[in-house]
Amino acid sequence: MGKGRLEAFSDGVFAIIITIMVLELRAPTSSDLAALQPLVPVLLSYVLSFTFVGIYWNNHHHMFQAVHRVNGRILWANLHLLFWLSLQPFVTDWLGKTGFAAGPVALYGAVLFMSAVAYTILTIALIRQHGPDSLLAKAVGPDRKGKISLLLYGVAVCLAFVERRISIALYITVAIIWLVPDTRIEKVIAFE
Repeated sequence: MGKGRLEAFSDGVFAIIITIMVLELRAPTSSDLAALQPLVPVLLSYVLSFTFVGIYWNNHHHMFQAVHRVNGRILWANLHLLFWLSLQPFVTDWLGKTGFAAGPVALYGAVLFMSAVAYTILTIALIRQHGPDSLLAKAVGPDRKGKISLLLYGVAVCLAFVERRISIALYITVAIIWLVPDTRIEKVIAFE
């Protein structure tokens, strides 16, 4: 099977996720700038979540540039990833509205963790379809960034009830790790 429909559907879901998150932002009724103060946690949670969804969209795009076909397993693995990402607006809203309370911080991390697991499963499915010598397999390599991310998410979820600020710092750390452009796939494609 070609990959075009999967890419188009996924792009649509990514766009809807971001749209839902931004629609959850409510402007204050007052024109006073001080009215924005209570919205700071909501805005911060939105920025963090927008960053994560953007990272996933970017990496998803790059990953599918390195492959040529999909199968049923890949379609389901992709839906699995989109499912976890589709929970991002809910956990973002809860995180912001509760001012980063422990339970929402833990659930936010659990959704991030499961999104990373789902992305790993999708990557494995694509490599199995295209082989260990494929462009994607060469580009991903041992995937240290992915493994480090999973570890940091897991630690952050466990720490959410102990010290939620450490959990948030770990989530931000993962975002920073992935914001540094990951050119592994671009480099491999350029040589083909």
